[in-house]
Amino acid sequence: MELQHLQPHLLELKESVLSKNDQLASELRERFTIAGTYVMNWVSSPGSGKTALLEVTLRMMRERGIRVAALVGDLATDNDAQRLLRSGAPVRQIVTDGNCHLEADMISHHLHGWDMADYDFLFIENVGNLVCPSSYDLGEALRVVLMSVTEGEDKPLKYPTSFNHADVVAITKIDLAEAVEFDREAAYANIHAVSPYTPILETSAKRGTGMAEWIEFMVNSRQKMAVSQP
Repeated sequence: MELQHLQPHLLELKESVLSKNDQLASELRERFTIAGTYVMNWVSSPGSGKTALLEVTLRMMRERGIRVAALVGDLATDNDAQRLLRSGAPVRQIVTDGNCHLEADMISHHLHGWDMADYDFLFIENVGNLVCPSSYDLGEALRVVLMSVTEGEDKPLKYPTSFNHADVVAITKIDLAEAVEFDREAAYANIHAVSPYTPILETSAKRGTGMAEWIEFMVNSRQKMAVSQP
């Protein structure tokens, strides 16, 4: 009875928090649109190869003269930011101090001093988690959900909300597919069971497989957004 009594208050608090986040995310989205910065929110479980893929992505884009920057979220340490700095791109770490996801106010705070018009792309590497981040809009234009071939083909069925909110799914570590007996047909079927029209791209940051197509997808996505703007 006591838990039932508390539940409406907890629900109201959650709705209030999400409403505040959505408002700030909307303001961020307008800011990014005006600046011409294409923002992506990368979501995955820990160990999916998200940081490795982002490091290669940043480096390849810079080699093409594309202006990029990144924000990376973790519960603790700046290890991922230090790793991404090897790409030569501006990178800032967001330490959440135990928070299992990034929120719009964290993004806003860590953009201080950056002129977004200086960047064509801003990558947000979310905290490794396929549950909490699905509820929080960060003002992104594109939400990327990553899953590695080592995680199991049923990952989309276990975390349907995250995959349903994805604008694109990146299958990572594709170079290990044969070694771990990855069932490509089952993985695709499970992704499309929860998100029927979501495009799927296969990548290997280590071998470079699919990286050219991955970069081209993002560049084309930004161009489509620019064309659609009034």
